[in-house]
Amino acid sequence: MLIVMNAGAGEGHVAGVTAAVAELGFEARAIPGAGRVAIGVVGNRGYVDDTAIMRLPGVDEVIHVTKPYKLVSRDFHPEDTVVEIGGLKIGAGQPPVVIGGPCSIESEEQMVAVAREVRRRGGHMLRGGAFKPRTGPHNFQGLGAEGLRILYAAGRAVGLPVVTEVMRIGQLELVARYADMLQIGARNMQNFDLLKEVGKLDRPVLLKRGMCASIDEFLAAAEYILVAGNSRVVLCERGIRTFETATRNTMDLAVVPLVQSLCHLPIIVDPSHATGNCRLVTPMAAAAVVVGAHGVMVEVHPEPARALSDGAQSLDFPAFENFMEHIDHYCRVRR
Repeated sequence: MLIVMNAGAGEGHVAGVTAAVAELGFEARAIPGAGRVAIGVVGNRGYVDDTAIMRLPGVDEVIHVTKPYKLVSRDFHPEDTVVEIGGLKIGAGQPPVVIGGPCSIESEEQMVAVAREVRRRGGHMLRGGAFKPRTGPHNFQGLGAEGLRILYAAGRAVGLPVVTEVMRIGQLELVARYADMLQIGARNMQNFDLLKEVGKLDRPVLLKRGMCASIDEFLAAAEYILVAGNSRVVLCERGIRTFETATRNTMDLAVVPLVQSLCHLPIIVDPSHATGNCRLVTPMAAAAVVVGAHGVMVEVHPEPARALSDGAQSLDFPAFENFMEHIDHYCRVRR
């Protein structure tokens, strides 16, 4: 439920509504707007009789929100959210960001080389996997804590914030010590206990869409993080599983404008995981920028043929240079 106050409502009116909501056993969250204040009601699991609320001074209207997500919804928060990570801003009104780096952190030499290239070509953020969820248990699982230290040092050396995946609650403290942004991968999108704990941290979160998740499920997962107290969430479309086998996943570009119409959070696209083919990464990233994505995340490796994971979808350094030229061009076209 969303309670919209009239333009003349003051702090006393808002306090009165907040108290009335609390008496009903729910939580009220004030949402300041440009012209007036709205109050979001969370905690109700069904319809709430709004008769008493409508009679309170300062109340203009009550909107019953039926979506499985509320704080994420534009009904509750009509204005766009811009997420800041170490001075970098992601969201509406900001230039599209480029997040680049290897799928897996393999060595200090590899990570430093990639960090320098991402920085040199105009990338905005550095990525790299220290803990790797892999389909097969015998595949490379990442360097763990040592990988985090390598990623952190490489990012600081070139002046780029870093993002890496956290896979379970027990890793949160360690990963948050080194990462400027925490990534929740596709396989963990509905790990609700992990989402709740991430929501308690003072770290921005990159939430990837699950490979079989609907839009409602995707946004409901983000809701878990916001309900826990963390509104600094960036969504990421990384392709979904369909009947098609020519690409690793099916890249759902329609999700970008659709999510933007439903939700106030920024959304970026990962064409590397979506296509699984390095030749498709640049054109699909350009398409993502054209349809309004707030950024793209791509995999970059000095020698993709020797990568310990996802080499087929990784850009080598010349390909990344070409990628950045295309992205710059389409950013200008969008403006």
